[in-house]
Amino acid sequence: MRIGVLTGGGDCPGLNAVIRAVVRKGVSVYGHEFVGFRDGWRGPLEGDTMPLDIQAVRGILPRGGTILGSSRTNPIKIEGGVDRIKENLAATGVDALIAIGGEDTLGVAKQLYDRHVNVVGVPKTIDNDLSGTDYTFGFDTAVNIATEAIDRLHTTAESHHRALICEVMGRHAGWIALHAGMAGGANVILIPERPFDIDRVCEYVESRFRTRYSPIIVVAEGAHPIEGQMELQTGELDAFGHVRLGGIGEMLAKEIEKRTGKEARTTVLGHIQRGGTPTAYDRVLATRFGLQAIDAAHEGDYGKMVALRGTEIVRVGLDEATAELKTVPASRYSEAEVFFG
Repeated sequence: MRIGVLTGGGDCPGLNAVIRAVVRKGVSVYGHEFVGFRDGWRGPLEGDTMPLDIQAVRGILPRGGTILGSSRTNPIKIEGGVDRIKENLAATGVDALIAIGGEDTLGVAKQLYDRHVNVVGVPKTIDNDLSGTDYTFGFDTAVNIATEAIDRLHTTAESHHRALICEVMGRHAGWIALHAGMAGGANVILIPERPFDIDRVCEYVESRFRTRYSPIIVVAEGAHPIEGQMELQTGELDAFGHVRLGGIGEMLAKEIEKRTGKEARTTVLGHIQRGGTPTAYDRVLATRFGLQAIDAAHEGDYGKMVALRGTEIVRVGLDEATAELKTVPASRYSEAEVFFG
């Protein structure tokens, strides 16, 4: 078989480990040939390919990002986009496609499978918000990066008696904020799933200062206040219709200063969370996903996504994997609230 591989959406640590595992097992065990499509769905849309053999994947296991490149191209929104992909796959002799991505990338994969394209999905997102899998690779690395930043913020906050806000990624799901906030000993964690009361946040801030310690607030980029409490900026949309977020941390700092009289500063981690070498956990999980993905393609088990359930790698339908976002349940947030203030 000739199998295409692409990485779509935001990059994250562990993508190269998946590519390496797919190619290494696919070539050495099954004797398949591989072709890489550049920059997500733009690659098959425009027929932009690169060689993908064992030599091409040597040394990439510890590297962050993706050797294939990525993009947020949405072929479903492009007139004739699906037909162009099918034509280019046929022209390059590709029998099956392994798509590595998050909700948007795998949503496109599901629609292509419905239109008779042989697709296998691999779940990738630092946000850990894909249903169907317990964890996605990239999440552990992002949490570790954010936790280290919070640890460093504690010392400077206490030196200057400031409230420090750490803004992390998380558009609709607050998994990074929850895990990093709990691991880093944050005094308040704000997530998209629970609209926050700015007055209550300020109470937590003042309570922390009364103990002669400085408060650390971890906020997901998609967190928002109870309606009418604060003015929020609106952003432009990307190719998948998502608002480009960012700025909630700075708005929080201004409100805290205005309401408490205490100095507040914001650190936005942004793409730092995506970059750099993956943790050992993410390298192993990504490798296992890659091995199972090439097995599924070899067996002709298309329309599936490989997933982690407990400690086992299983296959679930792309429809199940993309049916809904996996958000933070109220019970998990309640655990963190014990440590607020």
